[in-house]
Amino acid sequence: MTTKVGINGFGRIGRQVLKAIRDMYSQDLEVVAFNDIGDMKTMAHLLKYDSTYGRFNGTVEVADDSLVIDGKKVKV
Repeated sequence: MTTKVGINGFGRIGRQVLKAIRDMYSQDLEVVAFNDIGDMKTMAHLLKYDSTYGRFNGTVEVADDSLVIDGKKVKV
């Protein structure tokens, strides 16, 4: 059984937390939501392309009120 979590803020740290959960803790934790004041296209772009950590190795798409990350909807 996974624990559902939300991330408060999707800046550099929030994006790295999402990546860490996805890469190392996906069997225990599931990100279901995050909040941020930015627009979703910008958030998707910043997740895909990071000047320090490199490109995100998954898929990121913008949906109505959420981002679809590796086929899973994450509400914004």
